[in-house]
This record gives sequence, structure tokens and C-alpha cells, in this order.
Amino acid sequence: MEDVQKLADRLIANIEKVIIGKTEAVRLTVLGLLCRGHILIEDVPGTGKTMLARSLAQSIGCTFRRIQFTPDMLPSDITGVSIFNQKSREFEFRPGPIMAQIVLTDEINRATPKTQSALLEAMEERQVTVDGVTYPTPELFMVLATQNTIEYEGTFPLPEAQLDRFLLRIHLGYPGTLNEIEMMQRQKLGHPIHELESEIGVEDLLAAQSAIQKITLTDEIERYIVDLVEGTRGHDEVYLGASPRGSLALYRTSQALAAIMGRDYVIPDDVKQMAVPTLAHRLVLASAARIQEIDARDIIQELTRKIPIPGGEGI
Repeated sequence: MEDVQKLADRLIANIEKVIIGKTEAVRLTVLGLLCRGHILIEDVPGTGKTMLARSLAQSIGCTFRRIQFTPDMLPSDITGVSIFNQKSREFEFRPGPIMAQIVLTDEINRATPKTQSALLEAMEERQVTVDGVTYPTPELFMVLATQNTIEYEGTFPLPEAQLDRFLLRIHLGYPGTLNEIEMMQRQKLGHPIHELESEIGVEDLLAAQSAIQKITLTDEIERYIVDLVEGTRGHDEVYLGASPRGSLALYRTSQALAAIMGRDYVIPDDVKQMAVPTLAHRLVLASAARIQEIDARDIIQELTRKIPIPGGEGI
């Protein structure tokens, strides 16, 4: 796992030339990429959500497309269209921006539910269907979606089915005082994104993705993952708990975390560390919990304290 660890470290260090003081968010983004997953980035405007996606794509040297979602956008604006070629007398597929390797869907909650649903097939099956013909997405394929957490006018909340397809949800937050000063100093003569070079190749990344799947989990840790997920389903403050897709997400992210830490096996702390970013966005809280402004992240943290870890006891 040393190769995976070195690759992740190089990728994180390269992205941090642009994204300053957000090591944990950058690490989670790289971890999601290694798991072949998609990421939902929630935060206020101006915190670097778009720059994070661009930096990731440039660090790999892969194709990148940005989709600015608006209420008048159509599904075909994302997936592509079939156009009749009068010379060949045949229909030709013109791929949409979703066919890139790294896709940033900016302000995803501004699109209508019909347009949002155009992403579902691509995110889960890694293919799009246009006029009855199916086209596969690239082998390296990742969607990074952003949404503003404070502005709800003119937006359409993501349905649970779509939230469930995001492997992780991350928050960037405001930079610290010293980090913000450093950010201004770095951009004195220009933005560092324009000087960012490719650090790894696509083939190296694909090899790392395959290596992560070989990370060992004991039967006890697999049971611990399922116990955590089942705990969300029976919690008094939760109307709808995490799905089996949540169990698989926690399984994969725990493997990836172990790999970037240089281990070929998962320990309980890996599972506990990945529980909140992997499971919290999959919960639908009960009405009473929403009135009391209970956060789903607090519920997950409560479960990690209460449910006994393999070889230990909960509180």
C-alpha cells in the first residue's frame, strides 16, 4: 500500500498549492476519487468549491467539464443529443459535458428535478442513455456537485435517491486568519490554479483504485459497519436510515482510508472516522428532530460512541 499512500500524498500536496488550510476536505476528496465515488460539496459561496474540483482535475491531467445548473436547463444539456447528419443520413451522438472524466455540477439544487435525474444513471451505472442508445462514461469518472447551504429561494432540494448516490458529503468552511492572509499573498500576481501542473497520470490512478479493493476487512469489522448502518434505521430521531448503499460506501471509504495511511487492513478507527461524511447525508430526520435542529452528524457520532467496536465496548 506504500504506492497508494505516496500517490495520495502527492495528489493532496499538489491540490493544496491552490486550496489552503483545508487538508481534511482535500483528503476526503482524494479518498472519494480512489473509491470511484462521487462527492457533494456543501458550503457558502466563495469558499473554493469550484477551485477544488479544477485543482483535482489538473493534478491528474484528465478531462474536466463544469456544468452551471439553472432552472431552465434540460436533461439533454447534460447527457448530449443525437443529431441527424444529412451527409451520412444517420444520427450522430454529440456527447454532453457529463462524458468528461471529472465533472463539476455547480449549484446542482438550482436545476429542476427532471434535470437532476439526468445524473442518476451516469452516477450509478456509469452510462447515459440517449434516444434508446446507451453510451458508457469514461473509465475514470467522478461527479463533484456543489450546493449553497444558505440560499434556498429558487432551488429544488435533492431527492433522497440522488443524495444516496453521493459517496461523501464534505464541507470546506471559511479559512483561518493566517490561511486567508496566505491565500491573498499567493494570488497577488495571479491565481495559482493557472500554474498547477499534473502530478499523476490517469493510469496510475486507475491502478490505485484497483489496489484499494484488495484491502482486508475482518468479519468483525464488516459486522461493525452493518451495526452502525442498522443503528441509523432504528434511531428515534431518524425517519429513514441509511440504505445498503451506505454500508457499501462505508466499506469502500474505510478501505481507502487504510490505504492512504499505508496499511493493507482496516481498523475500527477507519470506520469511525469515515462514518459521518459517508452516512450523515443519507439520513432523513424525523419531524421532531428537524424542529429541534438536530444535526444528522450528531446522530452518527452518537452511534459511533454507543455501538461496541470489535474487541471493545460502547458507552
